[in-house]
Order: sequence, then structure tokens, then C-alpha cells
Amino acid sequence: MRWRDQRQSDNIEDRRGMSGGRVAVGGGGLGIVILAIAIYMCGGDPSQLLQTSPPPSDVQAPSTASNRPAAADENRQFVGAIMGNLEDAWQQILPQQSRVRFQKANLVLFTGQVSSACGYASAATGPFYCPGDSKLYLDFAFFNELQREFKAPGDFAQAYVIAHEYGHHIQNLTGIMDKVQRAGQNNQLSVALELQADCYAGVWANFAAKQGRLETGDVEEAIRAAGAVGDDMIQKRTQGFVVPDSFTHGTAKQRVEYFAKGMQSGDMRQCQTFR
Repeated sequence: MRWRDQRQSDNIEDRRGMSGGRVAVGGGGLGIVILAIAIYMCGGDPSQLLQTSPPPSDVQAPSTASNRPAAADENRQFVGAIMGNLEDAWQQILPQQSRVRFQKANLVLFTGQVSSACGYASAATGPFYCPGDSKLYLDFAFFNELQREFKAPGDFAQAYVIAHEYGHHIQNLTGIMDKVQRAGQNNQLSVALELQADCYAGVWANFAAKQGRLETGDVEEAIRAAGAVGDDMIQKRTQGFVVPDSFTHGTAKQRVEYFAKGMQSGDMRQCQTFR
């Protein structure tokens, strides 16, 4: 992906290296960690778990967030460029296609563990979006996992991950996320929410393609990543069999289908997964 000449977003909170306190792993805390890892393996948004799970009692409050000067490292520059492009895209797309006012989200970079309005999370949770503070959270270690464990290398695969989480922000702005959360635990609604975020990631990819930012192989990288985190693929790899009733993010075929639908159309109205 051609990203080096893209403007850098100002909405990056770099908390890497900040002390996050200690989290006791024992009793109920262990169960929370196991559930978080399961959500991470599905590549999704753990905010519902974090909202319903109080932090362990042996937790020290982390240092106050700061927008300190960004380190001049490759990953930091990459995510700053992707966030800048996502902002440019949705600044145009959202009011034009849904008549909803666009508001930017912050991306929080962290290492190890982090505190959000949705609770405490460790790096094992994977990237996530918290509707409580309208922020995306990312530990760069996940990019290594994406390549090594999910066999989905490439910068556009990484961009897809960020765009998917930004899709949850768009759902928050349009009110869809609130409706799903008020409906309670429902796997079908969870799948619909995740597939729509995949579709919105595709809508952004359509915008980036029209700007001439995509290179040969980029689309294949994103499709490979979308398919790799399908519930059926995850379950086959981790337990050897598939339990469709337990799906929360959709099958590999569905995730690829909705990303492709968004990219081909560039139209949010094609992302009606709740019908």
C-alpha cells in the first residue's frame, strides 16, 4: 500500500512503555483472560466482555494517558497514515451516505496491557474498539501474530485490521452498536455486527483504491486476513471441529464476502447485515 505520503493523523495516543500496573491472574481473573484470548483468536471486538467483567481486585491504576511525541518508528508512522486516510474517507462517506455527522476516533497504542472505558485489557485480547470512549486500542505485537499465527502477512492485511475496528466506530456513530448491546448476548447479532464492520472496512478500501493508494496484491492480503479470522477457520485450527451455534464473527466465506461487497460498491447501504 502506498502510505508514506499520506498525512499523519493527530488522533494517536502513544502509551507504549507506560506502566499499566499489575493484574492478578487467579480465580475469576483467569476466566476473564481465557475469554479474552478466545475473542482475540476470533480477531474481534471484546468490548462486551470488558464491559461486563469488572477489573480484578489486585489492579493498580495505570498512569494518566498522554499524547507524548511519537517515536519515529515504522509501525507508528504506518498506523498514523492509515488513521489519516480513514479519517479522510469517513469524513466524506458518512455524511453523504447516512446523513450522520462524522466524529474522529483516537487510536491508542499500548504494550502489554491497557485501561479503557470498557475496562482493563491485555495484549492477548488483540485490537479492539471501546464505544465508551470512542477509541481503538492496538498493541503492535498483534501484527506479528497476524503474520505468524494467522498466515496473513502484508501491510494491507494490517490496514484491514485497523479499518475493521474503525468500522465499529462508524457503527457507534450511527447507533447500531448501541442497539446491539442493548439487545443483550446474542450470537446472531454479534455476527451481524462484525460482518458489517468487515463491509465498512471494504468501503474504506474502495476509497483508498480510488486514491491510487493500493498496490498489486493488497486486496489479496486483506481477503486472506479476513478469511483467516473466520470462526470456522479458527475453530478448525484450535479444536479440530466446528460449532456453528457458537460463532460470533462469521465464517471465513462470510467475512471475505462482506469485505468484498464493501470494496466493490463503496456503499454503506450494501452493508445491511442485520436484515
